[in-house]
Amino acid sequence: MVKITLFKWAGSWGPFKIKIPCGECTITKDVIKDTLKSELAGVPVTFEIKDWLSVWWVPLAKGGWHAPIVTVDGSVVSQGVALNRGLFTEAVIKSHCKESAITGTHLFGKEGCPHCKRAKELFQEAGIEHRYHDIIKNPRALYEMMARAKPLINSKSPITVPQIWINGEYIGGADSLRERIDKTGRKSTAIPA
Repeated sequence: MVKITLFKWAGSWGPFKIKIPCGECTITKDVIKDTLKSELAGVPVTFEIKDWLSVWWVPLAKGGWHAPIVTVDGSVVSQGVALNRGLFTEAVIKSHCKESAITGTHLFGKEGCPHCKRAKELFQEAGIEHRYHDIIKNPRALYEMMARAKPLINSKSPITVPQIWINGEYIGGADSLRERIDKTGRKSTAIPA
């Protein structure tokens, strides 16, 4: 479960009390709620809102000092401005991928990529059911591909497409898929590990 916290410009500490509401805090809250309903639908999260002045030391320990402050699993992803939806989505997906393994058979690719086309054809010829994710049209797919592939590949190496998993096992690109299919020598909806 990914934990999301918004520290909004509100609260009190000793004799100090915030009386003026923050428009950027309201925008940030709305961006979070809408993103959870759309791009992040199905990702298990908890979302809480805290009054910044009442607990200022909590985000400060993580480097957050200017509300609105958004943390994802304790790491500050935004502060002092209305939340950037893409950065938020990327942070939540990255955290979710650390907590959960990929299952099933997946091809992450993009339109116009000859290697992605070849991988789709290889899957079709071998009779292997798979789920295709267009990383250009679907930002969530891009963030998931990066979060899942980067730890498996040299961190300094660029990530290219396609990126393929079969039955939850990382395969790599189209050439690796070809080798795996040739190794099994049969048509099947599941390729043994």
